Amino acid sequence: MLLALASGVATGADTLVLETETGAHSFVVEVARTPQQKALGLMFRRAMPENAGMLFLYDRPQPAAMWMKNTHIPLDMVFIAAGGRVHRIERQTEPFSTVAIPSGGEVVAVLELNAGQADKIGLKRGDKVVYPGLGGD
Repeated sequence: MLLALASGVATGADTLVLETETGAHSFVVEVARTPQQKALGLMFRRAMPENAGMLFLYDRPQPAAMWMKNTHIPLDMVFIAAGGRVHRIERQTEPFSTVAIPSGGEVVAVLELNAGQADKIGLKRGDKVVYPGLGGD
C-alpha cells in the first residue's frame, strides 16, 4: 500500500499493533526513517484515517521531542522505549503549537495517532507495541 505525502512523495505503509487490556489494535502507519521524512511528519495534512498513524524510528535509544508546527490534526503522541513498550503518551496535542513535547527519557520510536485514539483503546504506559525492530514483535 502507498500513501501520498503532502509533498507528493509516496511512502510505504506498514501495520503496527498496540496491545492493551482491551485487546490488540492494528494501525496502518507511514514510517518516517530519513531526516527529511521526520522533519515533514504530518505537517500540512488536513485529515488522517481513524486507524492510521505515523511512526518515527530512531537508530538508537535517545531522548526525543516533537512539535505540532504546521500540523492541522490534533494528535496523540506515543513515545516508545527499547523493547517495544509504551514509555509515555502525550494526549490531545495542540495543532500548530511550536512548544516541544519531550519523550521524558530515551525512546526508539514515536507513534502519532489521531487525538483520542489512545483513550479509545485504553493505551497506557507499559503496553506492548508490536512492530519489526522495536523488540515488541
